[in-house]
Amino acid sequence: MTLKPKQPERPALTRWRYGIGMQIAAFGAVLLAAQTSFAAGTPAGTVIDNTAQVSFDIGGTSLSLNSNTVSITVDERIDVVVTLQSPQVLVAGGESNRSLLFRVTNNGNGSEGFALAIDSNLGGDDFDPVPAVPAIYFDMDASGDFNPGDVAYTPGTNDPQLLADGFIDILLVNDIPLAVNNGDIGLSQLIATSQTGSGAAGDVFAGQGEGGGDAVLGTSGGQAAGNGEYLVSDVAFSIVKSVVVADPFGGTQPVPGATLTYTLVVQVTNAGTAGNSTVNDPIPVNTSYVANSINVNGAPVTDAVDGDSGELNLAGVPSVVVRLGDLTQASGVQTVIFQVTID
Repeated sequence: MTLKPKQPERPALTRWRYGIGMQIAAFGAVLLAAQTSFAAGTPAGTVIDNTAQVSFDIGGTSLSLNSNTVSITVDERIDVVVTLQSPQVLVAGGESNRSLLFRVTNNGNGSEGFALAIDSNLGGDDFDPVPAVPAIYFDMDASGDFNPGDVAYTPGTNDPQLLADGFIDILLVNDIPLAVNNGDIGLSQLIATSQTGSGAAGDVFAGQGEGGGDAVLGTSGGQAAGNGEYLVSDVAFSIVKSVVVADPFGGTQPVPGATLTYTLVVQVTNAGTAGNSTVNDPIPVNTSYVANSINVNGAPVTDAVDGDSGELNLAGVPSVVVRLGDLTQASGVQTVIFQVTID
């Protein structure tokens, strides 16, 4: 009889995505679960077993013999990424509580805590934003903006604890100095540092990895930073969108086949000038654009790229594009209309 080695059991992994929409107790840590796939490979603490087998014949009888089992525990790899999520934020001198949105992602293969810090005294810009007190917040409502419900970060108290591939959205909140000029740029930076440690890629923290193994710094060195940008602008710009529904039965129900008429109202509301103003409105998913339905300030605009002010842009996601040019308060209200049907 041939003897076969028993296959080692593998730990079951339950992978799920954990939303940001949870309350963070003032005394607790933020724990985010992993996303669908692991960026850094096999989870820390996983035991990799290997057993060899040799088979042979003795007097016409087939036999097999197993080697000893060699086990290796996967070390924790520490890696973190900080990415800016918000576009350039337009501000005016003297404004307060203006926020930038960042995402901190644990690219390691084990759970890791991160300390957060802000630096608004960077070189290469025109002015230094002034950090609010406190200046770092968890974006609790996933709005991307600073709101009263967002929870302040307190170092050492509610440091975010992220599972492998977990992430959390962070707001940096700054005040804008009064003495700034139109077109000035101010930078603010979010820094995330592993609580296990930081240093050079490949540095080892013996016995400090998840599962009892070592922790090894990945390419980030256990620390990452991202910059956000404030732009001083003397232009107050307004854009408001509305929709009217007309169903195939003469009613206003949004059923398949119904026509949606979108209206965008654009206006400069102060003394500044908005140069090269362009509307870009993606056609919504599950709808189809109504051919030649673009109308700008009461005049039809063709779908083609030609000499008029707009078109249906089919490069990438289909979008209605309208070029309004340089706008001032004297330009008045600019109205863009187009239609789609619900598929």
